[in-house]
Amino acid sequence: MRKKLFNKSTRHYLVDVLGIDLDSVSHRERILSTLGGFLGIFLIIYVNHFIIHDWSAALIVASMGASAVLLFAVPHGKLSQPWPLIGGHLVSAVVGVTCFKVIPDTAVAAALAVGLAIGAMHYLRCIHPPGGATALTFVIGSAQLHAYGYHYIVEPVLINVAVILAVAVLFNLPFAARRYPQGLQNLLTDKTKQEDSELQAFEIERADIARAIEKMDIVVDLTDEDLVKLFHLASSEARQRHMSTQQILLGHYFSNGGEQWSVRQIVDESMDRDQVIYRIIAGHEKRGTGVCSIEEFARWARIEVERDGQNWKQVKFKA
Repeated sequence: MRKKLFNKSTRHYLVDVLGIDLDSVSHRERILSTLGGFLGIFLIIYVNHFIIHDWSAALIVASMGASAVLLFAVPHGKLSQPWPLIGGHLVSAVVGVTCFKVIPDTAVAAALAVGLAIGAMHYLRCIHPPGGATALTFVIGSAQLHAYGYHYIVEPVLINVAVILAVAVLFNLPFAARRYPQGLQNLLTDKTKQEDSELQAFEIERADIARAIEKMDIVVDLTDEDLVKLFHLASSEARQRHMSTQQILLGHYFSNGGEQWSVRQIVDESMDRDQVIYRIIAGHEKRGTGVCSIEEFARWARIEVERDGQNWKQVKFKA
């Protein structure tokens, strides 16, 4: 039989290498991102036309389009927050104008403008990818745009930044899960203290997450608050995947599922139920026995099972 060109493992490899995001958000979230991006850019064009009165200034909309993707598609992203937005565009505008004025070769000036803008954003802690386009736009722009000189930083860059920032705050405000910036979300929902206490239950502090990212030496486009929430939700999912100690009862059968599955029966327990003795009835290491704490057994067990002839089936609990 001819092998399939793309088997399961090959598909997974391609997904990893190409960076295809298999996570899914709701249709509502996608529609809101679309509407927010439209509104933000429409108002920027409106401001350019009726306040600046110069068509050449509208060229900055190219980089603002990229900012719109961040502010409305990933409003809680680390690179989408107000300081990266404001600082990223303004410092990049300064770099772009300076490179154009100092370096006569357009190609060198353009390349250096983008490179220096990235470095400046790194050191000022305001990495915002569209900032590179803001720097590049001035260098390769028209003569009308070059005539702005350093005034380009305020008009149109700062004006455009102010417009799209205001739209992002107001547009996302009615939606509790999208409120922008991230700090406003925490202020209005007061979840930070609650999440910090939940972290402490696992002996992890918010500073531990920050230090872990520092050791990885990479830029993570998630705020500390989002990472805390991610950890909390993942822990909650893990707890739901396993059983509670109250469900581990003497004489009952349990299984862990997976490739090295087995069925264990609780055959004895200590007086205060802090330890259990089990016998392996089927699967991996069949006929073996073991002793562990009831908490350890609960983490191992995923379902309670019962005999169904020669097979095992999950116990269905009555509501």
